[in-house]
Amino acid sequence: MTSRTEHPAALDAGAAEGVFMPTELPPLLDDEFEQILRGNPNLLRQWVQEFGSPLHILWPERLKRNAQAFQAVARRQKVELDIFYGAKVNKSQALVRAAVEAGIGVDVSSPYELADALRAGLDPRRLVATGPAKTADFHRQLLAQGALISLDSVGELESLQALLAHARPEATARCLLRYRPQAARMSRFGMGEEDLARCLDLLARAPRNLGFEGFHFHLSGYEAGTRQQAIKELMPWIERARALGLRPQLIDIGGGMPIEYIDSQRFATYLKTHSGADYRHGRRPKDFYPYGGGLAAADWLEQLLVSTLDAKHTLAQALSSRGLRLAIEPGRSLVDQAAISVFRVNRLKPLAQGQQVVFVEGSSFSACETWFASEYLVDPILIGAAAVPDSPPTLAYIAGHSCLDDDVLCNRLVRFARPPQGQDLLVYANTAGYQMDLLENEFHRHPNPKRIAIGRSAQGGISVALDN
Repeated sequence: MTSRTEHPAALDAGAAEGVFMPTELPPLLDDEFEQILRGNPNLLRQWVQEFGSPLHILWPERLKRNAQAFQAVARRQKVELDIFYGAKVNKSQALVRAAVEAGIGVDVSSPYELADALRAGLDPRRLVATGPAKTADFHRQLLAQGALISLDSVGELESLQALLAHARPEATARCLLRYRPQAARMSRFGMGEEDLARCLDLLARAPRNLGFEGFHFHLSGYEAGTRQQAIKELMPWIERARALGLRPQLIDIGGGMPIEYIDSQRFATYLKTHSGADYRHGRRPKDFYPYGGGLAAADWLEQLLVSTLDAKHTLAQALSSRGLRLAIEPGRSLVDQAAISVFRVNRLKPLAQGQQVVFVEGSSFSACETWFASEYLVDPILIGAAAVPDSPPTLAYIAGHSCLDDDVLCNRLVRFARPPQGQDLLVYANTAGYQMDLLENEFHRHPNPKRIAIGRSAQGGISVALDN
């Protein structure tokens, strides 16, 4: 990472006095971000002044630590593990580079994600492409790089075979077959049993330049039990493939590992006690991400591997005894605690019926849960630009700067220790996992928010580089 600016590591005297930590749903924080917030919040003010609001601040080193936690589980359970970073989770080039530096692969679903991974220096054979609607041009690029391709249908396999017929003689297509588990029978992704059998027959008769490496699936939700069951369903297909002379070596279970945003007890208490009165429109959302699920992603993986697959084997033992590697495609869980997003406050405005709204310089497109009829159940941290004497706690929801009535970062009435004021900052923790850029756009001609990547320099200070 090329350093743009260098900031000393020294703490501001009394810096934490202007930092108001929330009390209802306070975020869990990476140590690096906590040191900045509590020890040197003026850095955040400087960065917002220089780069604008909102500002996304990334800590790529955290991705490497999260990868190491997965790898430690695999070593304990004696499983060969391939990790592919789900690049769709964030458009940061610095995070892709961190994945390369961590020695893991990258999961790409578009030519643009492919280009980012190659630009970061990734060995092309550590690429996997899992998107269900790959174009012929994308297939050509993947073939040229020798990437692993997850085939979503019989039609995709036939399209790949047609491309190979006109490719250079040494071109080889490495492929997985995407299975549709029983738990997702109505999904449009993957193949049912009839199509899976047809693909295996086609692969068994295919020339050597079409190499079959195993099976892939991806399930929604965060239950380890559904993954365990899907692997169990695939075991007979492993044997069937081998009986046809094929050599499957890999089962890729996709992503969906849960992470913890807030303390599990606080989250459980909130879910039991909140009501429509806690929201500006009087409606309690029906669905939430399990922000306080109480289980870290690496622990989830360990629980999956030690679960019983059959009468004699744990899942880990079953994989090893069959000579199979396990692959995962973590996105959100690999960037857990790898970023914060900072919004500058414009003003606090009183509304009808005693409600108040905090307007920020930025949009809910950069904190996107409300657009999915849900809420980001993590309270922002308030950093005050100036002291406000005799100020009582304040309830308010948070809105963006557009002319859309639904441009709301938080429908929930957040309890602030004191009324937010113009030039204050609101800091949202742990936003690297889809939050910051899934819906970003340049509505009203506002440019997309800037990202900066921070790291520790050799001198112990903080290095900062633009991450565009």
